[in-house]
Amino acid sequence: MRRLLAVVGALGILVSAAAFSARSDWPWQRLSVETPVIVPVVERRVASDTLRSGETVSELFARRGIGAIDLGTVVGLLGLDARRIRAGQVFHFGYHDSAPHPIDVTVRTKHTEETRVVREASNWTAEVRPIEWTSHQVRLEGRIETSLYDALIDAEISEAIPSGDRVRLAWDLADVFAWSVDFSRDLQPGDRFTLLFEREVSELGESRVGNILASHLEVGGRRQSAFRFETQDGRKQYFDTEGTSLKRAFLRAPVEFRRISSRFSSARFHPVLGVYRRHEGIDYAASSGTPVMAAGDGSVLRAARAGGYGLMVELRHKSGITTRYAHLRGFAPGVRTGARVRQGDVIGYVGATGLASGPHLHYEFRQNGVARNPGSVDLGNGDPVSPQELAAFQAERDRLTYLMRLGPQMPAAIAADVE
Repeated sequence: MRRLLAVVGALGILVSAAAFSARSDWPWQRLSVETPVIVPVVERRVASDTLRSGETVSELFARRGIGAIDLGTVVGLLGLDARRIRAGQVFHFGYHDSAPHPIDVTVRTKHTEETRVVREASNWTAEVRPIEWTSHQVRLEGRIETSLYDALIDAEISEAIPSGDRVRLAWDLADVFAWSVDFSRDLQPGDRFTLLFEREVSELGESRVGNILASHLEVGGRRQSAFRFETQDGRKQYFDTEGTSLKRAFLRAPVEFRRISSRFSSARFHPVLGVYRRHEGIDYAASSGTPVMAAGDGSVLRAARAGGYGLMVELRHKSGITTRYAHLRGFAPGVRTGARVRQGDVIGYVGATGLASGPHLHYEFRQNGVARNPGSVDLGNGDPVSPQELAAFQAERDRLTYLMRLGPQMPAAIAADVE
């Protein structure tokens, strides 16, 4: 009897199971056994490449697996002008494992940001990432014995300032005092300088020299000062201790790479003619092709060949003043008779045309037709800080003066406390 009941119970269970199975309706939770999915790990590798001299961007991108179809899109998203990208520009290409075509391209478009373009299916998208920089003030002083370059290179400072940055400081200092000092002829052994400038460091560990904030310069026993101040109209200019702009009607020197080879003289031995004759200007020895700048605002009186002057530009200015720029290799685009120029505009390029023994610029400053020594003429007065801004300027001048007295190197903490 018991055996019969067991058989009947077993049959009942089997029949019920068959019924539930047919309806896919189980009275208990079924155990799910799933096959694990293995996701392959895709490694990303980065290859950096630099645009070589004489190479085009398309050639570089082709070398890295980006074809002509994608070239215009990628360059456009990077915000670059393919015609103006200079040799030395670095690009970073990201790849999946050993794939031949990159999935992203990153380039530093500004010192404050980098742009990355990413391939998504058949499209490219761009993203811009800002690069944060922090700055502090650094004080640097030195004594000039041979040149401003050597003085800045040799100056002791607790921070590591690369020689290239120190050379840039020399050029920046020359720009600050461009209206009052000709750094190729006015500096003398024993002159001194003091600089307060910005030192900037990025989150990537890069460093660079920022703006000159203030400077004292002792030239020939005469002290000159410059303080950087932002006026209400947003312009950042340099002013002297009294608040007068350092900018004047004329620059002291019309070339950026300055080295005097011959000064104003009433009797100079001419190296080509072999005779003594009056020299009514200043000669600046510079490499052929060096840009020549207009010393002041004016109009082109002539731009042509002029006998022994060779190719020459003559400018007419206010108050009966004319300036001459001779022995040029050529003229800048747009420089022709009647054209207007502004101070600092490039008007030509150093050459050796006419009676010249080598590449140099002959510069003359004439008033009412009479040659004047460019190194001693009055170059005009600068505009003062407005009365409404004078108090703000004086406060900034005093703050910068205080920072310049703190020592050889400005600790960042102290700089932050006095800001």
